[in-house]
Amino acid sequence: MSLTARHLEAAGIPTVVLGCAKDIVESTAVPRFLFSDFPLGNSCGKPSDVEMQRAILGMALELLDSATATRTTVQTPFRWAEDAAWKRDFYRLDMTPEQIAKARAEMDNQKAILASKLSTG
Repeated sequence: MSLTARHLEAAGIPTVVLGCAKDIVESTAVPRFLFSDFPLGNSCGKPSDVEMQRAILGMALELLDSATATRTTVQTPFRWAEDAAWKRDFYRLDMTPEQIAKARAEMDNQKAILASKLSTG
């Protein structure tokens, strides 16, 4: 995505990259970057949190309009959780295949519960 943004910028089309991997995106020298300190894949906010998602989109559009220098990074003010415990869990690289399978099953169960609640609305 970062390389696409740079290509579009070279063609005169302004871009803003929204992302969660600050070191990776900044290393690719995108012109404008809106960073959210969230788990990967959630740069626009928490699932189903429409208010947060709209605020982040608004920040991205503001950055598109206001950035005066190249390689501008702005961080959103939102937090994924009250503490950073999610990072310890999210970035664990020492899990065994069995632990990964158990965690995946637990996540699938939580998604099924949420889907059930949403469908009964």
